Amino acid sequence: MKKGERAIIRIHPDYAFGNVEARCDLAVVRPGSTVVYEVEMMDFVKEKAPWELNNDEKIEAAGRKKEEGNVLFKNGKYQRAGKKYDKAADYVSEDGSFGDDEQKLAKALRVSCWLNGAACSLKLHDFSGAIKLCSQVLDVEFCNVKALYRRAQAYIETKDFLLADVDIKKALEVDPQNRELKAIQRKLKQLQAESDKRDAKLYANMFAHNTKDSAVASKRMKVEITEDERKDEEVMGMEMDKVADSSAPPDGG
Repeated sequence: MKKGERAIIRIHPDYAFGNVEARCDLAVVRPGSTVVYEVEMMDFVKEKAPWELNNDEKIEAAGRKKEEGNVLFKNGKYQRAGKKYDKAADYVSEDGSFGDDEQKLAKALRVSCWLNGAACSLKLHDFSGAIKLCSQVLDVEFCNVKALYRRAQAYIETKDFLLADVDIKKALEVDPQNRELKAIQRKLKQLQAESDKRDAKLYANMFAHNTKDSAVASKRMKVEITEDERKDEEVMGMEMDKVADSSAPPDGG
């Protein structure tokens, strides 16, 4: 839309108020109603790209985007929140030529946005995305407890229990009294025990199946050997009969 243009927007009940009556300032919307809005573009501000901003503006823009992401996250809009965090991190990327003090602020913002983005990924069941973002944090802060905790959560969901255990133990070394870490460690131990139990049952069934197959094969071999021996005895008997016949006197001799 251009400035000054108007548009009519129709919203299906499923995306409006559904089957609930809504009492607004100007009207009462009955259940199952299609909602119609008339909107006018009053003004807009084109957002500057990161390379068009100076360092202070980049840090300010990153902080603003991060806060927008926080609001969306609290409202359960995790996908949109994740995009805000990505955008915020782009403003303060490592490619920027920040001074020492600015670099500290930029790094703190990057880490915070990556961690928040990982939280969004976990909510969206994008576990590989969460692992990637947490790993980015750990590349610059190798003992970041939140990153270790959230990556462990993702590893648990992807059944990478050994990697999850490593992250949890490392995080507990930094914060041994952390309740969330202790809780997830208990959960991991339970899941590992259940997994070990399933594996043991699977291997037991495989062993039993292999043993049964071996027994059947052995029995079949014995039957075949017995059959071969019987045939050998018959052949030998026939040969002996031939020898006996050839040594007997002819009839009428």
